Amino acid sequence: MIKGYDVSAFQDSHFATAGVSFAFIKGTEGRSYVNPRQKEQAAHARSAGLVVGFYHFLHPGHIKEQAAHFVKGSASVDYDLLVVDWESNPDGTVATCAEKDSFIAEVKRLGGAHHKIGLYCNRDFWRHRDTTGNAGDFLWIAEYGVAAGKPNIQAKWKFHQYTDKPLDTNVGNFSSKGELVAFAGGINGNKEN
Repeated sequence: MIKGYDVSAFQDSHFATAGVSFAFIKGTEGRSYVNPRQKEQAAHARSAGLVVGFYHFLHPGHIKEQAAHFVKGSASVDYDLLVVDWESNPDGTVATCAEKDSFIAEVKRLGGAHHKIGLYCNRDFWRHRDTTGNAGDFLWIAEYGVAAGKPNIQAKWKFHQYTDKPLDTNVGNFSSKGELVAFAGGINGNKEN
């Protein structure tokens, strides 16, 4: 297992990178929000040699517009991981499973040629709201209060977020950073040989 963090505008652009192999960065949300720190956060992660991913916080409705906003609004480069963050919105609304699936398909259509596209959700969403088992290219599951790498699901997963202290901390189900780089297809926009 390898360790990584995920960050948003709430975290410093120069988050800790010692002992971690990857970082997921909030890129966009809905149809208009762009994380104002994402470029600095990504540059910091890349300078530390981390594999970088970006996520979009999904709202219900306007799925094609949200997908276009994510592809254009995130600071991703080729071979970064792209993720849909499927959870309850602050107002209590939730995108449907069909909307989640449509978002994944649209991101693949718009910019997925050089990206693995995955799903982030908590265990409850995966078990009780998901009806298709569609996580795109990989599943990133959130389940707190359990040991790292033990999210209590049957499905194959690639990332497990197990705590939010001091940052949202994750493990990747990879034997090394090199294995994650191979999975992503390259690092920092340059394919590895």
